[in-house]
Amino acid sequence: MRDHILRVVDTNLDEIFEITKFMYENPELGNEEFKACQAMCEAFKKFGFEVEREFCGIPTAFKASYDSGKPGPTIGFCAEYDALPGVGHGCGHNLIATSALLGAIALKSVLGEIGGKVEVYGTPAEETDGAKAAMADQNAFAGCSVVLMAHPAAIPETSGSSMCLMPITFRFYGKAAHASACPEEGINALDAVIQLYNGINAIRQHVPNDTQFHGVITNGGVAANIVPDFAEAQFYCRAKRKATAEAGIEKMIKIAEGAALMTGARLEHFRHEAAYYDLATNQALCEVFVKHQREMGENVRPAGKGNGSLDLGNVSYQAPCVHGWFGFEDPNLVVHSKEFADRTVTEDGRQMLKRAAATMALTGVDVITDPELLKNIILEFEAI
Repeated sequence: MRDHILRVVDTNLDEIFEITKFMYENPELGNEEFKACQAMCEAFKKFGFEVEREFCGIPTAFKASYDSGKPGPTIGFCAEYDALPGVGHGCGHNLIATSALLGAIALKSVLGEIGGKVEVYGTPAEETDGAKAAMADQNAFAGCSVVLMAHPAAIPETSGSSMCLMPITFRFYGKAAHASACPEEGINALDAVIQLYNGINAIRQHVPNDTQFHGVITNGGVAANIVPDFAEAQFYCRAKRKATAEAGIEKMIKIAEGAALMTGARLEHFRHEAAYYDLATNQALCEVFVKHQREMGENVRPAGKGNGSLDLGNVSYQAPCVHGWFGFEDPNLVVHSKEFADRTVTEDGRQMLKRAAATMALTGVDVITDPELLKNIILEFEAI
């Protein structure tokens, strides 16, 4: 079966690599990926998948599915295809998309024999507002037995962790007055924001070491001689785990309520963008994934410290996930650069597409055909 998977990958590699190059030549920012989405959907239809456009109400999202008609696990793939301003596909999302496409084609070719189902989720805007978070809010991944993803990198690493990121905006409403003639008639909303900012600084030593607070004052009034009747601040709370970040947000809200009480201002708070949960890599799934990476020639290193945040974290709280890093074996190559984008359409990029697609397809085969493996994956997932 392994040989068959590799033959299917090889047979279709050049055709799918053309889509990689098409995306490189036509980079689109988040939620504007209409050409990329169209190219992916047309390819999935050609290879016999059912395609749902505007998935979860997102204009440039899709879901492509193939059901063998036989019982078995559902293997999910995530495809990203948004580019970066100025540098195009400097994060390699064109390869992420096409490796999911080619991997799903290869896995589909054996489902008639082994059973199960494959689903590929086209997930826009990873670099901005994170469609995976919105999809997870609608329980889009709840039916998946596992979810697989392959990401280009300078060097290959195992799927590690990421930081949970929780956004929050605080708005304080006061009362304007002349700052000299009758300040006692005013309610200073900026004072409330300053109390909030100082209060958050004061709790930094009283939260777990992995908790981070980042914030800016986005509105502090309009003129020095007017008591500010409106002020606003935006913050992020990051932590290694979702529960820790949520606890940090609750502390911030209590400080904001205290600041409102101290100054007499009225408080509003809300999430100004999607929260990104920490990536809870499923280690049982990751071991199988890495085994196939190495069989395909990847010199996989242990994962580095995950200080960033990504929306696959939200998916990992709904289904067992792995986010494998496939490397160009060039430690001097900088991600989010034009040089990185250019590398995706070289022979190095073509070979990475082959390795990533084969790894994901072979991992899917193992999950479907090894009940003990799936049991261990699910037991670990249920414990997060």
